[in-house]
Amino acid sequence: MRIYMDNASSAPVDKRVIEAMFPYFDTHVGNPTSLHSSGIDARRALENARESVASLIKAQSKEIIFTSGGTESNNIALRGAAQRKKKKGNHIIITAIEHMSVVNTCKDLQREGFEVTTVPVDKYGLVDQARIEAEITNRTIIISCQYANSEIGTIQPIAQIGAMTREQDIIFHVDAVAAAGKIHIDVQQDNIDLLSISSNDLYGPRGVGALYVRSGILLRPVMTGGGQERGLRSGSENIPAIVGMGKACEIIKEEIKSDSGRMESLQERLIEGVLGNMQHAYLTGHRTRRLPHIASYRFSFIEGESIILSLNDLGIEASTGSACSVKTLEPSHVLIAIGLRPEEAHGSLLLSLNRWNTEKEVDYVLESLPLVVDRLRALSPLYNGD
Repeated sequence: MRIYMDNASSAPVDKRVIEAMFPYFDTHVGNPTSLHSSGIDARRALENARESVASLIKAQSKEIIFTSGGTESNNIALRGAAQRKKKKGNHIIITAIEHMSVVNTCKDLQREGFEVTTVPVDKYGLVDQARIEAEITNRTIIISCQYANSEIGTIQPIAQIGAMTREQDIIFHVDAVAAAGKIHIDVQQDNIDLLSISSNDLYGPRGVGALYVRSGILLRPVMTGGGQERGLRSGSENIPAIVGMGKACEIIKEEIKSDSGRMESLQERLIEGVLGNMQHAYLTGHRTRRLPHIASYRFSFIEGESIILSLNDLGIEASTGSACSVKTLEPSHVLIAIGLRPEEAHGSLLLSLNRWNTEKEVDYVLESLPLVVDRLRALSPLYNGD
């Protein structure tokens, strides 16, 4: 038996999505820019998918740009807005727990002469709107804040930040890759100008995502070509993947309430089961302001990598942080930002659920995890048995 609880890294593709994609691999093969019937069919499929993605976040279909995923969406948003607005100013504000595609893009923009301010978060991973507002200058052009964190699950006060940025005429970019499809998002109500999402986190195919660009917001293209996707993302559209993403958004819009409720129940079972039965185990992230599918912990005296490998031997697949951070031996910047020492951050475990996980699977994890942790602690020179 294999139990998959690494859905924050990569979620399974819904079989209904796969079925929707199949015809666009061998039957409907046209390019949406072509004038013949197959091209018209492809263009219709493209626009239907665009409408489905827009509907999920309460946007207009003309405001959706298809990309290769969350990383590209973040790059187009930040680079495109920064270059477009550089005559007005050169100051960008981000939070300390942004995804590496935001952090590293901003580092690159710094080398081009932009100034970047990183606002700290509290021990739960929450950013204070007042701290952001205090950093605004007359040169501030962009504020980027993730909707929720994929490692610790904490949900940010996006509506309040959005109201403030709209009042001060600053572009507000939101990385919603972790949050989309798990909680309701309304870009109009939250005053969001740019929003990034990824198909893979919606039970859709990998390698496709979208960027919401509010009407009236102008970006400079970061890649030039034939002018597809309003000139912001040139290149022939990946129609099968885009159709899959559109279908995934349709399904989620209908099932988000039941899906989230089911996962939240399993999440609570995981959290209470670990914290109530294991010593030196601590929840990371906010206890209640968190995504319904994220249960994240740190365990004293042992390393997360050892926990992951031991759980894998028992048929449980989990992670120790963001899939985009594990290629380095450095501790997660998210866990450091919430105040953990490096040795504490190295003892992290992330269990992330999907719509198909069951109580039986959760109970097996709760039976197995204490055995793994006890065995590893018995081998640790740092643990004295207390």
